[in-house]
Amino acid sequence: MEKMHDSKYAKKDNGFQVEVTRLRCGGFVLALRFNHTMCDSPGLVLFLNAVADMAKGIDSPSPPPIWQRELMNAREPPRVTYMHHEFEELYDTKSTLELIDDIHTVHRSFFFGPKEITALKTRISRTHGPCTTYEALAACVWRCRTVAFGLHPDELVRFSSAINGRGKPGLQLPSGYYGNVFAYPAVPAKTGELCENPLGFAVGLVKKGKPEMIGEYLKSMAAMMVMKGRCLYTAKGMFVISDNSRVGFQDVDFGWGKPLYGGIAKAVFHISFFMRFRNSKGEEGIVVPVCLPLPVMERFEEEVKRIIGEEADEVV
Repeated sequence: MEKMHDSKYAKKDNGFQVEVTRLRCGGFVLALRFNHTMCDSPGLVLFLNAVADMAKGIDSPSPPPIWQRELMNAREPPRVTYMHHEFEELYDTKSTLELIDDIHTVHRSFFFGPKEITALKTRISRTHGPCTTYEALAACVWRCRTVAFGLHPDELVRFSSAINGRGKPGLQLPSGYYGNVFAYPAVPAKTGELCENPLGFAVGLVKKGKPEMIGEYLKSMAAMMVMKGRCLYTAKGMFVISDNSRVGFQDVDFGWGKPLYGGIAKAVFHISFFMRFRNSKGEEGIVVPVCLPLPVMERFEEEVKRIIGEEADEVV
C-alpha cells in the first residue's frame, strides 16, 4: 500500500494502477491509485462495481459508463456568480501554517462509534442545537486540529467540505457519468474565534458552506477557472474533509462478499476522509485518518479526548 502512494513509483504511470495482494487466509487486498482528474469517489465506485459485475459474469455494467466531459464545461460566456473562498490568495505575512511533506508527518486513524458521536452531539446541543453526524465530526476534527497547531489568534484558517454535486438542484447528469462532480466551498475563520468559542461555533461554520453547494456553484467555479486559468485552491491554512461514508466503497462485491474495509488508504496533510468502519468490538462507526507532525498529532489526540470526554479508540 505504501508503494502505491510513493511519488517515485507513481511517476512510472500517472493514469491508473491496480495492485492485488493475496493473503494466506484466502482473502485479498485490492489497492488502486488513480489520477483524480479522471473521476471522483462516486465515479470510482461506478468503475469498481462495473469490474465486479464482469468478475461475476455479467456481460455489461449497469449503468453504462458515460464520458461526456463537456457536460461540466463552463457556460458561454463564462459568469462567476459566487464568492469562492477556497481559491482566494492569502497575503498575510503572520501565517505559520504551511503545507508539510509526508516525510515529516505521522498517520493515525481514529474511530468514532455511537458513544463518541452521541457525546459530541450532546456537547454541541448545549450551545447550538441539533446537527448531523457529519457536521459534528467535521467541526470536532477541524477545531481540534487547529488547537493542536497552536496558531496565532488572528491567523486565518479555512474549512472546506468536498461536496458531491450529483442530484443537486440545477445540475442534470446521466447516472453513468463518472467524472468529477464535486466542489469544496470554503469557510474562513480566525483561529481565536474557532478555538475559544464552544464547539457549536465550528458547527455553524461547517453548516454555512453546505447550502451553497448547488448546480450553480459548480457552474460558477467552472467559469472562474476559464477566466482566471486553472487555479488551484488555497492550500495554506486550508483543511478539507471528504465524506466517503455513503459513497459505497463498503458495498463493492467481486463475488466473494463485501469487504471488511472499503475506502481511502490514508489522509494527506490538509485532507482527511470519513469512511464507514466496524471496529474489533463489532461497533459500526466512522473512521477518520489524520496526517500531522508527531507533536501536533499528540496534541490533536489529547484535544479530541478532552472534547468527547472519553477516549477515541485509535485504530491504526
